[in-house]
Amino acid sequence: MTCCDYLPAKMKHQVTIQSKSSASDGQGGFTETWNDGDTVSAFIEPVKAYEKFQAMQMQTPITHKITMRYRADVTTASRLKYGSRIYWVKEAINVEEAGRFLILKAIERA
Repeated sequence: MTCCDYLPAKMKHQVTIQSKSSASDGQGGFTETWNDGDTVSAFIEPVKAYEKFQAMQMQTPITHKITMRYRADVTTASRLKYGSRIYWVKEAINVEEAGRFLILKAIERA
C-alpha cells in the first residue's frame, strides 16, 4: 500500500454504517434488525469473486476492500449499505495503528 491508496479524493462512495440490534419476539426467540447509523465517504474496490456450494445452492459472494476514515464504531459486528448493496465486514484494519484510515475486508451479500 502506498500513501495514495488512502487519499480522501478516492473516497467517492457514500456508505451507511449499520449496527445490529436484537429484540425478544415474546416466544423465547429474538428478532434481529439492522439500524442505520452515519453515512460516510468510502472507496469500494472489488478484490475477488468466487463460487461456493452451500446448503444445496450455488452462491457467489464477492469480496471487496473498503477504505474510509477511521471510526472506532466500525467492527466485524457492522455492515455497510451502499444503495441497495450490503457489505458484511469480515476484517477491520486500523492502518498503521494511526487512527486515520480504516481498511475493511467485506463480503457482499444479497
